[in-house]
Amino acid sequence: RGTSTYDGLAIAWAVAEELADKNGRGVKTMFATHYHELTDLATTHERIQNYSIAVREQDNRIHFLHKLVQGAASRSYGIQVAALAGVPDHVVARAQEILTNIEQGEFTATGEPTITVSVRERKQEPYCQMSLFPPKEDPVRDRLKEIDPDELTPRQAQELIYELVGLLR
Repeated sequence: RGTSTYDGLAIAWAVAEELADKNGRGVKTMFATHYHELTDLATTHERIQNYSIAVREQDNRIHFLHKLVQGAASRSYGIQVAALAGVPDHVVARAQEILTNIEQGEFTATGEPTITVSVRERKQEPYCQMSLFPPKEDPVRDRLKEIDPDELTPRQAQELIYELVGLLR
């Protein structure tokens, strides 16, 4: 079955405490985690501080500002990150539906979690066969052929992504 969420949280909590209190002085450590509950350690251990990556939200989308700021993240951005990573829109929408159901503890009249209802009721996406051959004119492909990725700065790479997205629209 593997490690439960609570097992993982308990282990991470104990490890963070051990590192903070090691030899009465603690050790400098960067501890990255998905367990938001661990941010509470900063209230009970003076050596523990929370930092997060600054994020700007706009139209239910996020933009990472590439800046480390003091304090815990205000919320989880897992579903938005999945969308940024290219997870298909219908999968992201389903994940949002499941998250809402979990957070609200929603159940059907028969006591069944509403998470399962949508799976049975949703329609199958039509199958789309990709072409074996690329289209004759493809501005994105043409632009990519011009680029040496090893010569791009992170900022140039980000700007290029926005440019390519614009070409696709």
